[in-house]
Amino acid sequence: MNALRNKVQLIGNLGMSPEVTELEGGRKVAKFTLATNETYKNQSGERVQNTNWHNIVAWGKTAELMAELLAKGKEVMVEGKLTNRSWDDKDGNKRYITEVIAHEFLVLTPREQDSNGGDVPF
Repeated sequence: MNALRNKVQLIGNLGMSPEVTELEGGRKVAKFTLATNETYKNQSGERVQNTNWHNIVAWGKTAELMAELLAKGKEVMVEGKLTNRSWDDKDGNKRYITEVIAHEFLVLTPREQDSNGGDVPF
């Protein structure tokens, strides 16, 4: 049950292709933004779309696979956990960020057809 205490699932579109960094020791980390959309009708009956942006981080093999399979604009489902962290910027100000540490993902954008009728890899 502990896995259910901090679990998030998001479906959205990548705002940017994953940026992969290789750290000392060869460990890789991927970062990208994900846009999720919520649509509702306001009091006037007009349809309103609200977009939220999420910071996604993945480590190790998940980061490598994301870099290989994901690109800006693709629709993806991400599952992971929420984390908050802080740091001091170059001016000494305390900064805060909330991120989703992704453990799993699923590409939802269908494969495109190339000009010869074959599948084009993601």
